[in-house]
Amino acid sequence: MYGTIRDPVHGAVQVDELEWHLIHSRPVQRLKGIKQLGLVDAVYPGAIHSRFEHSLGTMHMAGRMARHLALSGEETRKVRLAGLLHDLGHSALSHAVEGVLRRNPDIQPVHSGKRVSRHEEFTRQIIAAHPFGENVLEVAERDFGNADELFLEVADIASGKRPPLGQIIVGDLDADRIDFLLRDSHHSGVSLGLIDTDQILESLTIRDGRVVLAGHGDYRAEMSHTAAESMLIARSHHYNALIYHPTVQSIRAMLLAALERALSRIDADEARRSIILFFQEFTDPDLLEFIRSKGDDTSRELLDRIKYGRPFPLAARFDHRSLSPEIRMALSTVSRNGHMRKLFEDALGRKYEALVDVTVGSGVPRSMRTEANGFFYDESALAAGLVRSLTRQIAISFFSDHQTAISIEEVNGQAQRLLSFIRTESYLPIDGLLLLFYTLHQMLSETYGQKILVPRIRNLTWLYRTVARLKDLGPAELRGLFDYAFHSDYGFPYSEKLFEDIQILVAGGMIYQDDRHYEQNSRWLLRYEYMLTAEGIRYAEKMAGSYRKEAEALANYLRLERHTIPYDVVSLYLRRYSGYAAKKVQDKKLD
Repeated sequence: MYGTIRDPVHGAVQVDELEWHLIHSRPVQRLKGIKQLGLVDAVYPGAIHSRFEHSLGTMHMAGRMARHLALSGEETRKVRLAGLLHDLGHSALSHAVEGVLRRNPDIQPVHSGKRVSRHEEFTRQIIAAHPFGENVLEVAERDFGNADELFLEVADIASGKRPPLGQIIVGDLDADRIDFLLRDSHHSGVSLGLIDTDQILESLTIRDGRVVLAGHGDYRAEMSHTAAESMLIARSHHYNALIYHPTVQSIRAMLLAALERALSRIDADEARRSIILFFQEFTDPDLLEFIRSKGDDTSRELLDRIKYGRPFPLAARFDHRSLSPEIRMALSTVSRNGHMRKLFEDALGRKYEALVDVTVGSGVPRSMRTEANGFFYDESALAAGLVRSLTRQIAISFFSDHQTAISIEEVNGQAQRLLSFIRTESYLPIDGLLLLFYTLHQMLSETYGQKILVPRIRNLTWLYRTVARLKDLGPAELRGLFDYAFHSDYGFPYSEKLFEDIQILVAGGMIYQDDRHYEQNSRWLLRYEYMLTAEGIRYAEKMAGSYRKEAEALANYLRLERHTIPYDVVSLYLRRYSGYAAKKVQDKKLD
């Protein structure tokens, strides 16, 4: 080892010569000026730790994970380098700049012909260019042979590629998350979830070239699940206590508004050049000075209110408990289109003289596998519940000095108008997914007397395979509608985004998901069954008007595949099916 750094979370962190020179390079030293949690210290005064110390902690944790997994010495060094450099492209003031870019795609910088809006993309560029100085290049060439190839590989690992190495940095159970949960808890004083790093390490192993949870239905598997569940619980509490705190949300909305106003006062080319600096050169004080110098009086007033502890109070807030399924789905869809989210929040903000912030759940675990060749959220009821809990987190908040009566009907009307506009401009894959469930319901449901037989589609992998076929081999009208990326790493077509969209439909009350167990080779396994809810039917009926040609093509395709559809039926009273009309079902019945 070349040196030792004392860390308040991990203790003595040993570094080698290459790591030492990287730590003292300009790009890494810049991270000292970027607080890990942005302006959260306005609520939790101790939360002033930097992305620099988080990067050191991630490097240390990545090395521990690599050694536990018995990776080679060279692989361990590369993983540690990726951990050290994984946040190099992070903008000043945490994620505020990314929020502005999502809302204003016209000022997103362009790199290699593609618009760039996320810090991970800037990180990859910086690592691949390796502007770390001659000392770093000399040691890299001496130890690894070719510095260019080394840093390209490290950039891949830091982006989550090249499993199992990339999974150590980017995954459901990774070094990055372990460190920031430990570190944020330590500095903020919020300890709602326990992280046992030794137990987490013991829970991991490598199978078929990927990091998975160890154990085959035995005690080791139970303890692996327990360790992973503790991580998910801690992450859920972390978001609730720190990120979704109303005062933190208010400050974030104020900062975003101030920055957006400042950028709007300069031309688009200058804005794009400035944004590149935000991600590559600026520290938090630099960005605050940019806002103060380029912004207007309102921008400076917002900064002063933040500086002197006078954020706008929460005037009104509606979450999944007070929003109907229709509004939840509309808000969820609008919020995932950055420009439409800006129009939505700005329009309501003007009407109610408030700053408006729509928050949706994130960080849904999607890819963690077990040594028994299943998904973690399939084998753990607690993990499955946490997936649903994270997905259903949606809220619309109004921040203002004065109380105001908010009309939910106005909120819904504005969301529906923007949603209709989005559908005229582009396809929404989640609409395609709901249209698939709706078409299956029309084709397979039956009514008799006062009851209806509602189809329950079983076998999640059938949904994956069907959507993958519709995307690549289905009717031409449907290929753009099902724009999901699939891979076959698990032996069947799998899409993390498709899984997340299914969970959004469940959380939004559009479809009902039930868990069923079945026996196979003396083991009891889990499968999911899906049934369209009455709210989902009403929402889909309105939505289908925007997809008439696609709906017809989908119905024709599914008629030909009817004999392959795995489903059961459940008998319900029509009056219990939220007033669903028997005549409407019969009139729309597909032959």
